[in-house]
Amino acid sequence: MQLTKIFGEGETRVTALDSIDVRFTRGTFTAIMGPSGSGKSTLMHCLAGLDRITSGRVFLAGREVSNLPDAQLTTLRRDNVGFIFQSFNLLPMLTAEENILLPLDLAGRKPDKELWNQLITGLGIGDRLKHHPSELSGGQQQRVACARAMITKPHVVFADEPTGALDSKSGANLLGYLRHCVDDLGQTIIMVTHDAKAASYADRALMLLDGRIVDDIDSPTAESVNEAMARLED
Repeated sequence: MQLTKIFGEGETRVTALDSIDVRFTRGTFTAIMGPSGSGKSTLMHCLAGLDRITSGRVFLAGREVSNLPDAQLTTLRRDNVGFIFQSFNLLPMLTAEENILLPLDLAGRKPDKELWNQLITGLGIGDRLKHHPSELSGGQQQRVACARAMITKPHVVFADEPTGALDSKSGANLLGYLRHCVDDLGQTIIMVTHDAKAASYADRALMLLDGRIVDDIDSPTAESVNEAMARLED
């Protein structure tokens, strides 16, 4: 794929991603890690079609997205990608239920009742559906955001530091549910994180440094990830 992303020109030129070649197997959970400025968030944004690449090719749900017109790219993301952000990004004027259903409403689609029940039950938010975000705890808001990401049956879910604003118990509950979605529902998840414990829930951890993948750890543990991060910082 030789994915390259460059910001700026001349003296301000920064190579955020340097000829990265990586593939993600369907139905797997991948953690992307690295020091601040290593390119991990930029990689996620380029993979998800949120940011245009400088050169190379990106394929999503079997389609090359690198040169798609904006309207087609928006439709592709809407139909094939789910997003979970650290800041939740829930609309404050909508209830939890309305926030979850928003992607389907925008696409003019009806929810799958079986999936709806699985999400609401699995995430434990059935008694919070009529509440607005301001009436929910951080953990509850993030679970609502998770349901919103999953409700469209996306090919892939991108999670950007999804536990960064949560306490340890809420974070563990969310990561456990993401693991369940991979193991039992065949979901594909790509997660940017700085947390070695969070990465241990993944099948694979990619370590980035200066815009390049410098390590690819199968079945990561918190210990193996911490050791890899320590090597990067030496």
